[in-house]
Amino acid sequence: MSNARTPEAQTPVKKSTGRLTLAWVLVGIPLAFGIFQTLTQVAALFG
Repeated sequence: MSNARTPEAQTPVKKSTGRLTLAWVLVGIPLAFGIFQTLTQVAALFG
């Protein structure tokens, strides 16, 4: 059994909070709009 690790496995992961936040905004705004539109149409259908 070998315990040798590759250098890539020991490299710490860089945190890119700005890119992560931008990605969530780019996904979250259309998602929120879609959910809002769906709920509005469901309310009109059953309300």
